[in-house]
This record gives sequence, C-alpha cells and structure tokens, in this order.
Amino acid sequence: MAKEKKIRKHPKLRLALLVTLLLFLVTAIFMALFIYIKYGDRIEEAKKSAIQLVAESTEETFRANETSIVFDSKDKQIAVLKGEKDVYYVPLEDIPQEAIDAMVVTEDRKFYSHNGIDIKAITAAFVALVKNKGEITRGASTITQQLARGIFLSTEQTWTRKVKEIFIALELEKKYSKEQILEFYMNNIYFANGYYGIEAASRGYFSKSCKELNLAEITFLCSIPNSPTRYDPVENKENTVERKNRILDQMLAKEKISDVEYNAAYNYEIKLNIPEKKKRNYVETYVLYCATRALMKTKGFEFQYIFKSDEEEAEYDELYSDLYSECQQMLYREGYRIYTSINMKKQIMLQKTINEELAVSKEKGEDGIYQFQGAGVCINNKTGRVVAAVGGRSQAVTGYTFNRAFQSFRQPGSSIKPIVVYTPVFERNYEPYDIVKDAPIEDGPKNSGGGYLGNISIRTAVEQSVNTVAWNLFEEITPEVGINYLHRMRFARISKSDYTQAAALGGMTVGVSPLEMAAAYATIENEGIYREPTCIVSIEDSKGNRIYSSKMNYREQIYDAEASKKMTDVLEGVFTSGTGRGYGLDGMSCAGKTGTTNDKKDGWFVGYTPYYTTSVWVGYDIPRSVDDLLGNTYPARIWNTFMSEIHTNLENVEFPLWEGESTEVYSTPKPTKSPKATKEPLEDEDMEDNEPDDLEGDYNDVPEDYIPDDIIPDDNTMITEPPYQPPVITNAPVAEPTSAPIPTDVLPPPTDASTDVDEGIQNSVPAE
Repeated sequence: MAKEKKIRKHPKLRLALLVTLLLFLVTAIFMALFIYIKYGDRIEEAKKSAIQLVAESTEETFRANETSIVFDSKDKQIAVLKGEKDVYYVPLEDIPQEAIDAMVVTEDRKFYSHNGIDIKAITAAFVALVKNKGEITRGASTITQQLARGIFLSTEQTWTRKVKEIFIALELEKKYSKEQILEFYMNNIYFANGYYGIEAASRGYFSKSCKELNLAEITFLCSIPNSPTRYDPVENKENTVERKNRILDQMLAKEKISDVEYNAAYNYEIKLNIPEKKKRNYVETYVLYCATRALMKTKGFEFQYIFKSDEEEAEYDELYSDLYSECQQMLYREGYRIYTSINMKKQIMLQKTINEELAVSKEKGEDGIYQFQGAGVCINNKTGRVVAAVGGRSQAVTGYTFNRAFQSFRQPGSSIKPIVVYTPVFERNYEPYDIVKDAPIEDGPKNSGGGYLGNISIRTAVEQSVNTVAWNLFEEITPEVGINYLHRMRFARISKSDYTQAAALGGMTVGVSPLEMAAAYATIENEGIYREPTCIVSIEDSKGNRIYSSKMNYREQIYDAEASKKMTDVLEGVFTSGTGRGYGLDGMSCAGKTGTTNDKKDGWFVGYTPYYTTSVWVGYDIPRSVDDLLGNTYPARIWNTFMSEIHTNLENVEFPLWEGESTEVYSTPKPTKSPKATKEPLEDEDMEDNEPDDLEGDYNDVPEDYIPDDIIPDDNTMITEPPYQPPVITNAPVAEPTSAPIPTDVLPPPTDASTDVDEGIQNSVPAE
C-alpha cells in the first residue's frame, strides 16, 4: 500500500514542476516582449552600430591612440597628451605565455570556448540590474567585451553601453581569431599611471621588456588591469602583491604552473625599477588635473567635500579615484581638443618672478630639487578662470613634477582671516569703523611683538593683522559658521579637527592650497560670488563636438555683496596703512592680505585688483623656519612684481562702493582713489577671456634665458596625474617622489593656537 501511495504522488509533483516551468517561460516571454517593445529600437540600433564599427576596423584600429591637444587662451598649442601604447605594441609571440595564462584564468576562464560573451555571467548581471533598478553593479565582461569597451566605447555603467559592448564582442569574435583578440587585448588594457599594454607597463615598472620578466613580475603586472586604482603598483603595492598571489593560486589550480614555480613566484620580493621620466611642466600638470575633473563632470560625478563618517569618505575616495583614472585614460586616447584660459605670457612672468625672488637660496635636497620653494596662482576676475599656475621654481631635472599651486596644502596664517572671520562678521551687521578691543586673552593668542593697541576699529585690526580681535570675532560667530564658508568654496582638506578657535588665525590640520586661496579672494572681489577655479574653457571631441563648457562649473553666492565690498575696502588699507604697506600697485586699485605662520615657516600674500587675483606662497616642502620669511617679504615682493607687470597700460578701475562708505569715520587714512572707470558687470562665463595684451611681445619671441626650461612644452612627453582629490603634500615631512603621487595619509598634528601669529607691523605695536 505504501508503494502505491508513493506512486500516486509522482504525477502531482511532475505536474507542479511543469506548471512552474511554464510560468517561468511565460514570464520570460513577457519580459522579452516588454524589453523589445520599450527598448527594441535602441537595441536594434546598437546592433547595427556594432556591425558597422567592427566591419570598418582593421588591425591598425587596435594599435593607434588619438592624441589630445591643449591650447592656451590665444588658441596656440601648448601641450600634447598621449599614452605609450602606440610606442610599445608587441605581437602575441613576444608576450610570455605565462602572461596570457594569467589573464585568462583571472579575467575570463571560458575565453577559448565562448563566442565573445558569457551567457551565465550576463544573466547574473541582468538579475542584479533589475534588482538595482537599472544600475550596473557587477561586471560579467569577457576579455573580448573588455577589448570592445576599451577600443570602441566609454566605460560608463549603463545598460545601453553594456548592450553595445555585447554586440561588438560578438562581431569581433566573428572577424578576428582568438589569438588576434588576445594580442589586441594585451596591448590595450590599462596598467595605471599612463601605461597601456603589457610592454609599456613592463618598461614603466621594471625598466625591461616583458620577455625578460619572471613569473612573479608577470603576475604582478597582470594584477593591475582589474582595478588600476586599487592595484596601482606605486600607490598600493601591497594590494597588487596580494592579487598577484591570488592569480598564482588560480594558475596552480588550473595546472598552468608547477608547485616549484608557484612557490618561487609566491615568495619572490617584487622590486620596482621605475625609469626616470622627463619632468612635466606646471602648465601640463595643472591642465591635466582640470581637464580630468571636467570629464568627470560630463559623466555626472558629484564632487563632495563634507562627509558624515570616515566610511563615507573612504567610499567616496575610491569612487573618485576610479573615475579620475578612467577619465585620465580618455585624455590619452580620445583625441580631445582642450581649450584653456592659460595665458603663457603671464605664466612665464609669474614663473620668472618666483625664480628670481627665491634665487637667494641654492640649497637642494638629495633629489636635486630646490628646498626653498614658492607657488602662485593668478585668476582673471572677469571670468573666474585661472590664467597662470606656477607650482615651484624652475629646474632642468627629471622625475615627478610636484605642482604646489594645487597639490600643496599649507597653513595660511592670517591670510585666512578675511575669509573665515571678517567678511562673515560684515554680513552680521558689523562695519569697518566699529570699535573692538585688542587686549590680552587668557589661554588665547598673542599679537606679533607682544603688544596690544586697546580700542581700535575693525579696519585697523585687519590692517595691522591683530590676532586677538580675529580670535574674539571668530568665537562670536563660532568656528562652525566660519569653517562652513570654506566648505562652500570647496576647500578640499578641511578636517573635523579644524573646527576650533585656532582656525581664525590659520591654525589648520592640513591647510589650504594657493589655488583655493586665490579662488576665495576672487570671490570677495566678485561681490561674494564664488566660481570654481579651473583653466578649462571648453573641450571638444575628435569630431569637433563640444562635450564640456565652463558653464558647467559650480558657482554660488557665498558672501553678501555688501559684506564683500566692505571687505575689499578694508583690504585696500592693508597696502596704505597695514602689513602690505609699500607693495600696492601704482595707479591701480588693489586689495590684499599678508599671512605668516608660527616660527616663520610659511609666508603668504593674496591680493587682487578689479582685473586679477593672485595668491603667492613661499616656504619649504618640509617646513622649517626662515629668518626673513614673512608675508610682506618674499611673497609680497613676488606679488607686487608680477601684478605690476601684468597691469602695465591697463586703465585703473575702482572697486564698487559699499553703502554708507562716504560717511565712514576712519581711524587710519583712507586709501586714495582716482575717479576713473567703474567695474563692468560680470560677463557670461563661457565667453572668451579677451584679456588685454598687457605684456609686450609674444612668448614664442622671448629670449631663451627668459623662459624657464620646464615651461617649454615637449610634445613627446607622456604625462600622468595622481588620481586623488587632489593629490596633496601636507606640513608633515614628506620626500618628493620621482614618479609616485604625493601620499595623502600623512597629516601633521593640529597647530597650537597660542603660537599662531602673523607678522603685524613689527615696530609699530606698543609694548604692553
């Protein structure tokens, strides 16, 4: 009986299975119909495009890179961006078999059996796509698909790109053999730091051909393409070694290597041998940084500067780094035309001025780099775009070019006061002539010279760079309010530990860059409207289509217009009665502020006219005291010399008046103004700079000894930029590397607020 009962159950079970299968098939059919009805035209278009792209391709398609060209503000070519794939393309027979085996076992185990796609992997990816409402969360790309994406498509994570990729992969497998596809792949995949293909990577990381590599070195290189940022051999060597060992595990499991080979390679110590490269000039490094970020914007990337947790920041940094690397690759391959606001006459003049002013020190480090350094950034106030960015003294040396204009973050001293203290308090009903008290503060800062002035106006406090007044006003508005202005102006290295009173005097954990300071002061000049600093005017693709315009740049009203006008008026007095006395421009309205950190380790001068804003920093990369370094020594002299030169023959333009200015009672003489033209309204930011030719002659006609070696573009120089936001050097001791990005994880301790001082007028502060 039990047996008969069991037999009677089988028909029901079989029926249930059939019904389930039927429902699954019906569901699949309905889903297929839905997809076809909604997306059929786009899918069909993708298929036709794939057929045409592959049909028109030849072997040369997989060898060539389209070079991107950079133009200055006068549309003259100043740089060429290209990778090294075209130089180091090698045939398959010259690629070690171990390298091919390593790539296949780790990237595409079914390579030799599939027709270009892995149906099982694609199905899993499709299910994940549905679960995540259209967002691509997993790969499923075969070697052929990766090749298709790298040569014919972008790497954007969308289903339409994935469909195109699939169709192209299918067509590639029809036209080319597996051996050809492997050859194309091994010569086109990205190995980080600007290297395309295994031969370029081998020479770049080990200074030898891939044919000369041992198994450990081969698998080390083959670890990189899976995630060029995470497995960057220079930045993340430990990660690369770990992945190398996983690949060795896979190769051993697939019997591609013996136990003896496995053990030898697993325990082999990887030693990089990176050849010296020609030093890249400051124009190229800054343009590359700006252009890469511009491409990130075209992909919809949202830049972030405030984080709720360390985990959120770490996740953001990884996303940023991956996309930065991807967009940088595009600059080397896609044949862009990059139009910039860089004015080479001004670039050369700023470089020349920094070189000459700092020539008093010839001291060099072990790497041959001058130790006493300076940097400067100049912004056109009409457009908000950068016209010159100098990241250090000129030197004819090889190796990594560290651009201090945007990569170096240093303590700003009192140059931060107008940004976080005084313009904010002017928004809160304070006036330049309001009386405040300069007196000792228990457990607070001291003034330079140790003296106090008693009851003074805010104007005098700014002009004399009085620390106590800035401290008290910052406490009144709170550090949270003051620091928030920096966040809104996209200062990149503001940390939680900066929310202290010390920030009022420039005491910060990491610091600020010359680029950020120039943009902040340009915001005050622009009546409180911040414009994200960049040198990119527009980018066109190889077909002449504009894909990026500076209209896409972030802008925001940071300060009240009236508060900004008050701040400008007060900063004019710095030149006539304050710490910048004697450094104003003849016949030109100008406003500015000095800054000196404790022990005279950093000197700043940031100032502007209605035409230009320029920030200057001077100091040592590894901070040390300099007896005669103040904001009103080297930095002020550089600022004055450069700004005087670029304003030659320009008509004076007055800064706009603030309400009630004519009735103000001054405790110090008001700067004399000549009643000439007034400031013109801000023009469309996508318009040309239309800068006056305020420097005589053309930079191509300047004598050779006038142009620093590292300013002359080299069309054969391959340049790469570290994919971090942005790469930094802090006030902690760090050696300048030959080819590696500056580390971002070395931070100095918070500055002691009680010792943060500015130079003041050294002999004018009465004794206590």
